[in-house]
Amino acid sequence: MTVAALETEDAVTLVESVMATVRQRIAARSLTPGARLPSIRAFAKSMQVSKSTVVEAYERLAAEGAIRSRPGSGFYAAGSLAPLSLAEIGPRLDRAVDPLWISRQSLEAGDDSLKPGCGWLPAAWMPQAALRRALRTVARADDVALADYGTPLGLPPLRNLLARRMAEHGIEASPEQIMLTESGTQAIDLLCRFLIEPGDTVLVDDPCFFNFHALLRAHRAKVVSVPYTPSGPDIELFAQALAEHRPRLYITNSAIHNPTGAILSPVTAHRLLKLADQSDLTIVEDDIFADFEHAPAPRLAAFDGLSRVVQIGSFSKTLSASVRCGFIAAPRDWIERLIDLKIATTFGGGRLAAELVLTLLKDGSYRKHMDLLRARLSRAMGETSTRLKAIGITPWIDQPAGLFLWCSLPDGVDAAEVARRALTDNIVLAPGNAFSLSQTASRFLRFNVAQCADERIFKMLEAATAR
Repeated sequence: MTVAALETEDAVTLVESVMATVRQRIAARSLTPGARLPSIRAFAKSMQVSKSTVVEAYERLAAEGAIRSRPGSGFYAAGSLAPLSLAEIGPRLDRAVDPLWISRQSLEAGDDSLKPGCGWLPAAWMPQAALRRALRTVARADDVALADYGTPLGLPPLRNLLARRMAEHGIEASPEQIMLTESGTQAIDLLCRFLIEPGDTVLVDDPCFFNFHALLRAHRAKVVSVPYTPSGPDIELFAQALAEHRPRLYITNSAIHNPTGAILSPVTAHRLLKLADQSDLTIVEDDIFADFEHAPAPRLAAFDGLSRVVQIGSFSKTLSASVRCGFIAAPRDWIERLIDLKIATTFGGGRLAAELVLTLLKDGSYRKHMDLLRARLSRAMGETSTRLKAIGITPWIDQPAGLFLWCSLPDGVDAAEVARRALTDNIVLAPGNAFSLSQTASRFLRFNVAQCADERIFKMLEAATAR
C-alpha cells in the first residue's frame, strides 16, 4: 500500500473515531437533545486530531441526522427520536403476497438476513477487485466524464461494444439503434410509456418476473397471462389470448426465463413470431440473464431482426446492482421518440455508470468474471437441487442455467405460509403466486442458488414442509 493510501486510510479511521465518540455521548445522554457540541477547535484539541477531521465527522453526523448544524452558532444534538414501535421492527407478516412482496422484503432485509428468494448475487460473488480498479480508472477521467450529463442516446463506445456483443447472438443492431438506460427496469418503463395507453392489454408469461406485473399495474394496463412451459409459452393458449384480448404488447424472457429457468425452443420461437406478425403484436424481450447461459439460446430479436421485437438488458445481475446501466435495442425509427421520453423523465444519462461498465467490459475483467461465475453457479445449482430434493421439494427443471430453481412443495403445503413463517427466522423466500397472475403457483417457491449456502435455510424448509 502506498504512503498516500495509508494516509487516506488513517484519515478515514480518525473521522470514524470522532463520530463514534459523539454517538457514544448522545447514547449516554451526556449530550442531550438540543445540547451544543464542543466547538471544532476544542474537540480537535481534546481528541488530538486536526480541525478538518472534526469538520468532516460533524458533517457526516449531520447528514445521518444525529446532529444538526445552525449556521453561525455551531452543531447541536438532534431532537428527541420518535417513540419506539416494536411493530415496526418485526417483519411485516400481514402484507399480501403481491408483485411487490419479494422486492420489499429483500430490499429491506438487514445484513443478518438470509435471502434465498432475492433475485441477485451475493456481494461477495461480484467482481469486487475489478470494480475497484475500474472506479480508480474512471476517477482519472476528464472533468466532463466526471461531472457532466451524458448524451441522451448514451456513451458511444459502450453502444458500439453492445452492438458487437449482440451480433454474437445473431442480432444485427447498429449503435444508433441502441439507447442506454439507467437499468433494465427503466428500459421497460420507457417502452411502456412509448407503446401503451392506460387500459391497453399486455400479455405476460405465467409465471413471470413479478416486477413485470408491478410495472404494468403502474401503467394502468390490463394484464393477461399465458401458461409457460419448459420450451416457452403454451402456443395454443397464446393464440387464444391474442384472438380474445387483442393485446398491444408481450413482455418475456427468452434466453433464461425468470423464474423457471426454462429456455425458449426454436420451434416455439418461430410459431410465436408468426402469431405476433399476424396480430400486429410488439414483443419486449428481456435478455438480462444472457451472460449466465452455458450455450446460446434462441433470441426472438435475432429471428425478427428488431422489427417488432425490442430487446433490453442490463449489468445489475452480473456486475453490480449499484451500477445502474441498461439498454434498449429497438427499431431505428423508434429511437428518436424514445430519446424524447428519456429526456422528459430522466434528462441526461448516467455517464459515470456507463464509463464504469465500459472499462470492465473492454479490459477482459468481465469475461474472466463470468467464466468463473458460471462454473460457481453450476456447482451451487447442483448442491441446492440435491438438498431440496432430500426434503421433498422438487425442481421444475433439473439443473437449469443461471440463478434460479423453480420448485414445487409437497402436496398440501402453501408457499405463502412457508414464506411468512421464514420471515420470523430472518429468511426471505419467494412464494410462487407473486410470479403468477392466475394465482396458480401456490405450491411453488423460486430459489436463488447463489443465496442458498446457509444450513439454516434447509432446516427451516424441512420443518415448514413437515407441518
